[in-house]
Amino acid sequence: MSITLSRISRGTVTVLAVALMALFVPAGSRAAASDRLAQLQFDVDALRDDGTTGVSVRLETPHGVWAVRSGVSNLSTGQPVPTNGYLRIGSTTKTFVATVLLQLAGEGRLSLDDTLDTWLPGLVHGHGNDGHRVMLRQLLQHTSGLPDYIGDVVPDLSAAGYRANRWTTYTSLQRVALAMKHQPSFAPGVGWEYSNTNYVLLGMVIKAVTGHSWEYEVRARILRPLRLTRTLAPGNWPFLPGPHARNYQQFEPGGAMTDTTVAYLPFDADADGSMISTAADINRFFTALVQGRLLAPAQLAEMQRTVGVPTDRGFPPDTRDGLGLFWTPLSCGGGYWGHSGDGFGYLVWPATTPDGQTTVTVSLHSRPGDEGTATRQIQDVTAFVDRALCSAHLSPTST
Repeated sequence: MSITLSRISRGTVTVLAVALMALFVPAGSRAAASDRLAQLQFDVDALRDDGTTGVSVRLETPHGVWAVRSGVSNLSTGQPVPTNGYLRIGSTTKTFVATVLLQLAGEGRLSLDDTLDTWLPGLVHGHGNDGHRVMLRQLLQHTSGLPDYIGDVVPDLSAAGYRANRWTTYTSLQRVALAMKHQPSFAPGVGWEYSNTNYVLLGMVIKAVTGHSWEYEVRARILRPLRLTRTLAPGNWPFLPGPHARNYQQFEPGGAMTDTTVAYLPFDADADGSMISTAADINRFFTALVQGRLLAPAQLAEMQRTVGVPTDRGFPPDTRDGLGLFWTPLSCGGGYWGHSGDGFGYLVWPATTPDGQTTVTVSLHSRPGDEGTATRQIQDVTAFVDRALCSAHLSPTST
């Protein structure tokens, strides 16, 4: 793999990135923009050198747009990563779903303090789980205590297991039923534990309230108004549109990379993580969200009311969780809003400043087989985001 990864050398600046710089950056700021592009390329190459097959980044600021890539999109051909290719966005889907829920709350069609049984009576029960005690707010913020179904749909965490099970489909009801075989992590409202089951249930609540699927409501309320023409909720359609980088998962330390570009339908096909998008569309979505173009002030304030995330859950230090939106502090002061997503062979990390003026999306197109490397890669991604947002904030082009 090291031979393949070296086909694109350190410091290579893509032609498209240069073109974007020339197109979007005012002439008087070209020198500063060129310096920023060179630094971004250096940092993106460093992410690639962590052992990732391919990396792509899109940074948007009031002073310019930078699209940078490194590595390859295909280990067999050595083709470069597309600059704005289609991406699986995994759990970033949750922010779209949360936005629809909060819009419905703003319309008075539901209350965030409604219990789950108000809309899905009798569905959550057994082994200590009780839908009478769980509020929609707690589902949105992962304070419900409800167990995660994910472990039940990955019976064999290996390359052979991926290939054998990737076509298996589950309904939302079946996913919830799997989760109900387990006891809750804690009583509703007294702890925090990330659970994909929460958002599968919220997708079902949207259907109960509106009569339409969550995918329909996301398209009607978010994608069409914002003209996110390259964002879709594909359901059980398992393929990525082109252009895209291929995704690769290493299932065991030191093992071979397995092409996992085809979705793993057991967990890539519901309201907790099924959407496909591009970096440009993701940036546009988060910018519109934090700028109040999708939610009324009261609902945006609810979304941004946070609780602390325990330090041992794999998130950056002092991360806080809102309603489908995470807050992460920046080393230069303040912080950013976003919601990452990952799955077999990919990681997407969007981040936007509170005013929506500066937004970045980082995409890794492979994932390692050992936990230590995976943790280090996430740390390097979050450090990259910190540098990108802080340097944009402190940039001399802003004076």
